[in-house]
Amino acid sequence: MQLVFASNNKNKIKEIQQILPQSIIILSLEDIGCLEEIPETSNTIEGNAILKANYVTQKYGYDCFADDTGLEVEALNGEPGVYSARYAGEQCDSDNNMIKLLDALSSKTNRKASFKTVIALNKEGEQHLFTGTAPGKITMEKSGHQGFGYDPIFQPEGYQETFAEMDSALKNTISHRAIATKQLIAFLKTEK
Repeated sequence: MQLVFASNNKNKIKEIQQILPQSIIILSLEDIGCLEEIPETSNTIEGNAILKANYVTQKYGYDCFADDTGLEVEALNGEPGVYSARYAGEQCDSDNNMIKLLDALSSKTNRKASFKTVIALNKEGEQHLFTGTAPGKITMEKSGHQGFGYDPIFQPEGYQETFAEMDSALKNTISHRAIATKQLIAFLKTEK
């Protein structure tokens, strides 16, 4: 089975490919000739996943899935949430985002947070949503060099290390994206 994954984020594509069975071949946006930036204008994580999936299906005619992920911090009323990728501004990077988040939490004792991923699948004219969450907390400083995004400052519940300190095999069994992707896989298996 071939499915378009509506992303050009090489880190995300690699992570998804490691989770999916070999029987599902992923095509990136670049693979289908979609080089434009897909607008993410929704104010919800679900909404952005749906926007990306619908864009590819409507403009390119492919069955596809798209995801959107946000880090929701309890003491910041769910921020950065849907704005996680551009928390420190449009031209920011992961380091800037982490610095801003650690700064925003510097006077807070509540460090609870959770990652949330929503996958929107458009297949054979129907849309299905899959949601994965990973509860944990924000550490006091960055630690580790694996992963991407906020991984160096996110310590999942029940573990002593951050996502960035874990090997990918462990992260890909417990992460928000892994949980949502496993739901997607289970659904695709029933569709055969």
